[in-house]
Amino acid sequence: MQSSIIIAITQAATTQIGGGELDLIEMLQSASSVGLATLSLLCLFSILSWGIMLLKYFSLRRAFFQTRKFLQIFWTSEKMETIYNEAERLDGSPVAHVFKAGYIEFRKSRKQKNENQEDRTAQTFAQMGDLESIERSMRKAINTQLTLMESLVGFLATTASSAPFIGLFGTVWGIMLSFHKIGAMGNASLATVAPGISEALIATAFGLAAAIPSVIGYNYFLQKIKIIDSEMENFSSDFLNILKRHFL
Repeated sequence: MQSSIIIAITQAATTQIGGGELDLIEMLQSASSVGLATLSLLCLFSILSWGIMLLKYFSLRRAFFQTRKFLQIFWTSEKMETIYNEAERLDGSPVAHVFKAGYIEFRKSRKQKNENQEDRTAQTFAQMGDLESIERSMRKAINTQLTLMESLVGFLATTASSAPFIGLFGTVWGIMLSFHKIGAMGNASLATVAPGISEALIATAFGLAAAIPSVIGYNYFLQKIKIIDSEMENFSSDFLNILKRHFL
C-alpha cells in the first residue's frame, strides 16, 4: 500500500539525464522496507502541510476581508447596536469578535448601573471597574482569536525542522545497505556503488520537498497573523477610548 502511494506520487518524475534513464519508480520498487516507510512518512508530512496551508490561506483571507468590512461599518455607524448586529454576521473577523466581547461586557455594566443608583463617588469607582472588566473581556477575546489563528500552523514548523532529518535518516540507511551489499559482493566498482547511493538520496530529496514549502508557508502565515494581532490591539485601544469619552 505504501509503495503504491509513493509510486503514484512520483510517476511523473522519470527524466532523461545524459542519455541514461533515471527511473524513480523502479528505484522505489527496489527500496527497502525502512526506506519505503521513511518516504511514506515524508509524503504524509507533505500532504498534511499542503492541506494546512490551503486551509489557513482561505481562513486568513476571509479574516482580512471581513475585518476591513467590519472596521468600515464601525467607523461609519452611529449606533452600537447596529455595529453589534453587523459583527454577528461577520463571524470570520477576529476584530468583530473582540468588539462583541467588549460590547457585551459594556451592556452588562450599563444594566447594573441603571439598576443600582449610587452617589457620584461610588459611580466613579464603578466606572473604573467597568473599564477594567471590558478590557479584560477584550484581552481574553484577542487571546482566543490568536489561538484559533495559530492552530495547526505549528505543524508547518515541525515539518520544516524535522523533514530534512527524516530524509537524512533514510539516506544514511540506504547508504548503509549499499555498503553492506558491496561487502557481500566483494566489488566496489562505480556500477555497483552508484545505483544504491542514488536510491538512498531519494529520501533526502523527499525531505527537502516537504520542508521547503512548509518553511515558506509558516513564515507567511506568521506574518499575516501578526498583522491581524496588531489590528485587534489597535481596535481594542480605540474602542476603550470611545467608551471612556462618550459613555463612561
